[in-house]
Amino acid sequence: MSNNTAERANLEDENNYVYQRCLKAYYEAKNIVKGNVLEIGTGEGYGVKEIAPLVDKLTTIDQFESNVDFSKFDNAEFVKMTVPKLDFEDNTFDTVFSFQVIEHIDNDSEYLKEISRVLKTGGKFICTTPNIKTTLSRNPWHYREYTKDELKDLMLNFFSSVDAKGVHGNEKVMEYYEINKANIHKIMRFDIFNLQYNLPRKSLQWAYDFMNKRNRNKMHKEDNTLSASITKDDFFIQDVNDDSLDLFYIAEK
Repeated sequence: MSNNTAERANLEDENNYVYQRCLKAYYEAKNIVKGNVLEIGTGEGYGVKEIAPLVDKLTTIDQFESNVDFSKFDNAEFVKMTVPKLDFEDNTFDTVFSFQVIEHIDNDSEYLKEISRVLKTGGKFICTTPNIKTTLSRNPWHYREYTKDELKDLMLNFFSSVDAKGVHGNEKVMEYYEINKANIHKIMRFDIFNLQYNLPRKSLQWAYDFMNKRNRNKMHKEDNTLSASITKDDFFIQDVNDDSLDLFYIAEK
């Protein structure tokens, strides 16, 4: 994962929808994680805050230095590391979780192979990633996005089973989604040559960030009531389908 592919979901007013959607995965993971745990992608530190108090040990890795104050946690450790290679021994961890990361990995097969290697037999890997069926535009920070079957088939090459779940939203969430979708379509109608898919990924990154932030700010200024009212509890996990916002997969070694 290169230094140019990191995205962070921080708690700013215009990012509340994204933040709460990401936070839901950590709360769901609380019911699954146990023992010696590895988090791939420290990000803003949600995993440390939410998961570390529940497990024997949490090792969290990221390609960037972390701003988390690890002195507050006697069982959490940060290691700066670039994936897909994982600098850990075979059969080390009881649980690995990696939220909104695999889409940033060029060699996703090597990534999953390494996760399987460092997991103990019977250990679980929890993964979230956007569902390409509900993505509103191409995200040039992502090497790829997956359908529900594509990700499951890929994971089954390295794990004995995959429990395929999806992140869904209630009526409030879907109202926000539809407003956002309409705004994106207004922007994309000017892309008459379909450049978002025909130009190289890296050449679109600046424009994507600019337009994405502009759209969120516009929605925030017009009416922030809906976005601000959304919490993690407005999202729920159920069997995956094409309408899932994110794929939430639990693989067992």
